[in-house]
Amino acid sequence: MYNEGDSLQAALAAILQQLELTQHSFEVVCVDDGSSDGTFETLRRLAAQDSRLRALQLSRNFGKESALLAGLDATRGQGVILMDADLQHPPEVIPELVRNWQQGYEVVNGVKHRRGQESLVYRLLAATFHRLMGRDFKGASDFKLLDRAVVEALKELPEKTRFFRGLVHWVGFKSTDVPFEVAPRIAGSSKWSLTALVRYSLRNLVAFSALPLRAVASLGFSTLIFAFFLGLWTLYRKLIRGDALTGFTTVILLQLILGGLLLSGVGVIALYVAAIFEELKARPTYIVRKSTDQPPHDANKPPDP
Repeated sequence: MYNEGDSLQAALAAILQQLELTQHSFEVVCVDDGSSDGTFETLRRLAAQDSRLRALQLSRNFGKESALLAGLDATRGQGVILMDADLQHPPEVIPELVRNWQQGYEVVNGVKHRRGQESLVYRLLAATFHRLMGRDFKGASDFKLLDRAVVEALKELPEKTRFFRGLVHWVGFKSTDVPFEVAPRIAGSSKWSLTALVRYSLRNLVAFSALPLRAVASLGFSTLIFAFFLGLWTLYRKLIRGDALTGFTTVILLQLILGGLLLSGVGVIALYVAAIFEELKARPTYIVRKSTDQPPHDANKPPDP
């Protein structure tokens, strides 16, 4: 959750109600991804009233993927459900996720049947991203139930730059899908701007797929083949027909096209070099600032020497 203070209490009440219907023992782990609106203070108060609630606050906004990993690291249950705190992942689907898990499925994916009230630009970006990532990601979401074996497998993966949906697909395990309709937010507005969505998509595409590199290589080889046949055609015209291709405008246009291709290729390679640079630094994926498992700090108590 990030700045979800307005909807937090209603969201947790709805989630707890559905979890109680499963007749399993459970706990709810809330990850505050560096909110600035008092989200963690509300979580601490609610956790003091209900022992089934636990919360941790990250030291800053690390992003959704880091917050998901922090949640996985904090969980203790045999089955782990991941969902957003804005109720766009409907809690009413939770019992269905649990039933499928009880039938032996180790990954139960919540798949968007209808995307709800999303802008046309958002829908186009999502469709483009899923097409680039592959058909297995159509309608995919982070709303899932994972068996403990899957959680442990994900935690063992060494990469720092993560694409959660892709990694869940990559580790395998027996899986099934449960369709759901994206519900409207009960309060506030989405924290995802257009720029943030594009940046998030590029980050995940580079982190999980080599498709951009293959596309650059294919484009380069295609250009080379085109140049080879163009050279043969020019040589044929010069030797057999006695003329040659002319035109200053054509030369300039070809130079611009080739220059654009070269710079685009360098740009794609630069994205992967930057991703490698981030991995080599080996910084922690997230840092926990506070947790409800720790006693609250007493401002009147002097610090320990």
